Amino acid sequence: MIVLSIAGSDSSAGAGIQADLKTIAANNCYGASVITSVTSQNTQGVNDIYDLPISVIESQFEAVVSDLDVKFAKIGMLNSDEIVMIVDLLLKKSKIPYVLDPVMSAKDNTFLLKNEALEVLKSSLLKEAFLVTPNIPEAEILTGITIECVEDMKEACIKLDAQNVLLKGGHLVGDNLVDILYHDGKFFEYKHPKMLTQNTHGTGCTLASAIASQLALGLKLPKACENAIDYVQQAIVNNYSIGLGQSPLNHFFMLEDAYV
Repeated sequence: MIVLSIAGSDSSAGAGIQADLKTIAANNCYGASVITSVTSQNTQGVNDIYDLPISVIESQFEAVVSDLDVKFAKIGMLNSDEIVMIVDLLLKKSKIPYVLDPVMSAKDNTFLLKNEALEVLKSSLLKEAFLVTPNIPEAEILTGITIECVEDMKEACIKLDAQNVLLKGGHLVGDNLVDILYHDGKFFEYKHPKMLTQNTHGTGCTLASAIASQLALGLKLPKACENAIDYVQQAIVNNYSIGLGQSPLNHFFMLEDAYV
C-alpha cells in the first residue's frame, strides 16, 4: 500500500519527511513524499527554514498521484497560509484521506506554523482530515482550553470538532501516559508508562505516519492507533543516542542488526 507524506524535510533525518518515510517502510507500506519546506536542523534545534515555491509543491503532488495509487496521506509541517491552502486544494481534488499532525513547533520551540497559517488550517484541513493528532500544547492553542487532566483532554477532543481526534498525553504530569482517541462519539484510552528519556526527536511525525500506514493496510481506526502507539513506544525504547541534543527514534528497531 502507498502512503504519501506531505511535510517538511529534516536534514538530521529524525523528524519530518525522513522520519515519515522510515516509519511507513517499517509499517509495511511504500512511502512517497511531497516536501513543503526544507529545514536546516539537527538534534539541538532548527537553524533555518526555506519554504518551497507553491508551484513546486503542486508539481510534486501531481507527479505522485498521477502515477501512484495513494491509499492514505500524512500531513506534517505546513509553514505558511499559502502552503496550507494549496495542500487543502490538492487533497480535495484527489479525495485522498489523510492524517493531520498539526505541527506548530520543533523540540527547541522554533515555530513551524506561522500565525496566519493557523486560522487557515483550522478552517480547512483540520475539518476535513480523517484523523487529527495534536499534542496537548497544540490542542490548547486550537481550542483555547487549558488541559491538565484526562477529562480536559476529552473536552478538547470534542471542541476540536474534527472527524476523529487522537490527543497525545505526553505533556501531562504523572508516571503514566494516556493518549485519548475520540472516534464515532466514543473515547478510547491508550495507557502506557512514561519513559524517562530526552531522545524523542520526531515522535509526533512517526506516530502520525504509523497510523496512516496502518489505516492504508485496512485496519480500523482504534486498532490502527493501538498498533502505531506500540510501534512508537518500541522505537523510543530502542532510540538512537546520537548528536548533542534530543536524539531520534529507532524506526527499524525490529531488524535483527538494528542499532540500539
